[in-house]
Amino acid sequence: MDTMQLSNRIKTEIGEFLKLAVPLASAQVAQSATGFADTIMMGRMGADVLAGGGLAAIIYLSIMTTTAGMVMGVSPLIAEAFGAGQTTRIQQIARQGIWLSLIVAIPMMIVTGHLDRWMIHTGQTETTIRLANTYLDIMRWGLFPAVGFAALRAMVSALSQARPVMIIVVIGTAFNIVWNYILGFGKFGFPEMGLAGLAFASVFALWGMFLSLALYILLHPKLRDYRVFQELHRIRPKILRELAWVGVPIGLFSGLETGFFMVVTFWMGTLGTEALAAHQIVFQTIVVIFMVPLGISFATTVRVGQWLGKKDILGIQQATWVSLGITFLFMSGVSIAFLLFPKQIIGIYLDVQNPENATIISLAIPLLVIAAIAQVLDGFQKAVYGSLQGLQDTQIPMVLNVLGYWGVGLSAGYLLGFHFGLGSNGLWIGQSIAIAVVAILFTGRLLKLIAQRKQLNPGS
Repeated sequence: MDTMQLSNRIKTEIGEFLKLAVPLASAQVAQSATGFADTIMMGRMGADVLAGGGLAAIIYLSIMTTTAGMVMGVSPLIAEAFGAGQTTRIQQIARQGIWLSLIVAIPMMIVTGHLDRWMIHTGQTETTIRLANTYLDIMRWGLFPAVGFAALRAMVSALSQARPVMIIVVIGTAFNIVWNYILGFGKFGFPEMGLAGLAFASVFALWGMFLSLALYILLHPKLRDYRVFQELHRIRPKILRELAWVGVPIGLFSGLETGFFMVVTFWMGTLGTEALAAHQIVFQTIVVIFMVPLGISFATTVRVGQWLGKKDILGIQQATWVSLGITFLFMSGVSIAFLLFPKQIIGIYLDVQNPENATIISLAIPLLVIAAIAQVLDGFQKAVYGSLQGLQDTQIPMVLNVLGYWGVGLSAGYLLGFHFGLGSNGLWIGQSIAIAVVAILFTGRLLKLIAQRKQLNPGS
């Protein structure tokens, strides 16, 4: 292949990649806005509501992320089938993905409804537990549509139809925020339901997004040809096992990653209220920003999976390099903004002119510097993980995740934060070390898999 052909292939790949990455990243950012708005509204309802609702929201997010991750095997498997032109297999995987959503959601709904018994043993106040339980008892009814939406989103994305996902999520998020306000504070003649109102609005929004995407699949000229909702009563254990084999490790990966940051947050709380507040400011900021590389990662999984179906190793490599390049450019810009405008970023959350906030600001600024350095690595490891998912390699990365985050990261953070007296800075340096280790391990794994496939297909 000459230079001109290679250049044209890369240009084409960038175009196809952006068609997926932009709507998927936009959808992730839009969804994260709901949590941001919820936090603001909870704060206006009082400290007790913020404590109980905030705790419940974190718990629910962890459960939903883990459960939704378990059905994400739909994306690489359908992408591979799409690349190979296997229409019947696409139909079967999509249908079993819906069944898997139901299978994993039901037990997690039951668990979510009985978490008050566990919270009693965590030292939370009776009021916090009561409010958290009120929120979770309602939110559990949104778990299936959230997981089902993830499965359908994985399907349409794998078929290179990501734009409607962005539109549906943006509309759903706007609906959620508006009705949070109406039901939470009792506007326009509706009763003031407080925290329960926020939960009901979220459940309605989740069902609305799930049903809207299902309707889109039924009506779209190309997607309806796959007849996803026909013969839905037929369960195919073999395909379910395939989906679980790829998807369950992704769910566990997500749960372990979320759990790692929750542990760091609990440790930060032992350093004092100011340290915890500074941590929350920086962490909330990177959570929103991280939605972009996460969306890029979803696109990477699809493109690599499609090239895998075509048995094109060069295509797999090109999709990976395009993903890494776009992620690097975006995260480098974020890092520069963190370094140049730390007070402006903190000012989104606090009045930086108020002397009462001086301690929090002084603690948050070095955390932003550490975060700036880690952002590029974090985006890098997520892009590489997207490629690994596209190659349907999820079990080994899950093990590497445990080693990097829970082994190296927590140990380094604890030692630096508590034994070497670096406090909150030490805990964040530990996080950054974990991210770096995972990025290196994932890269090594990806290079090994590509080398193996080149040996199996030397002519590709």
